[in-house]
Amino acid sequence: MRTHVPAAIILGVSLVIATIILATTWRGNVKAAQTLKVTGSAKMELTSDLGRLRLTVQGDGSTAEAAWNDLQRQLPLVFGFMDDLGVDAAAIERHPVNRWSIDEFDANGNRTGRALSHQTSQDLTVELADVQLIKRLSLDLSSLVTQGVNVRAMPPQYLFTGLAEVKDEVQALAATDAMRRARRVADAAGAALGPIRDARMGVLQVTPRHSTVVSDYGVNDNSSIEKQITAVVHARFAIE
Repeated sequence: MRTHVPAAIILGVSLVIATIILATTWRGNVKAAQTLKVTGSAKMELTSDLGRLRLTVQGDGSTAEAAWNDLQRQLPLVFGFMDDLGVDAAAIERHPVNRWSIDEFDANGNRTGRALSHQTSQDLTVELADVQLIKRLSLDLSSLVTQGVNVRAMPPQYLFTGLAEVKDEVQALAATDAMRRARRVADAAGAALGPIRDARMGVLQVTPRHSTVVSDYGVNDNSSIEKQITAVVHARFAIE
């Protein structure tokens, strides 16, 4: 019997050691699996520093020549109006002239080969760092109708040219906010915040100031002078 005692002791000790190893491994795995997910966000206010306005001046006439002459009569009035507002001529880009006709149709919907009227138009693009001047121009252009000018303006665009640099800054602020939130939750639970496990940046939202509009694909507002950029980061931290 005595010859079997050492073997039994060795077996018992081995089982204890194995149990300790398994328990330690299990606790380590459980500890490693304990993580905290948080969402951080940050906003920055922006003011557009570039304005763009596209407008169309249209001439009409019974012939192509008459339509052309009508356009040439109106363009100096448009340029003079913009000059009076303080728009530099170098800020105005002229695009190619377009010409078309309004055809006559018979009772069966077939073209008769006769043109009822002719139209000629030219698009102009005004680009200025003075966004308030672009806004004023877009609002006041319609007054030219009193001088017989047929001009139409598209909604103005207001851009922020330093957006690339701001994106990096606001994303860093969102990541800092995520860590701050995680630390608060961990402290409240009596735990220690461990290293970050993973992080994912959400799409950036550039919206009119005070807007709550968001999109899964991101928003890039060009309609407002005063904007805000919002960044979101989803992060997961270890809990120790």
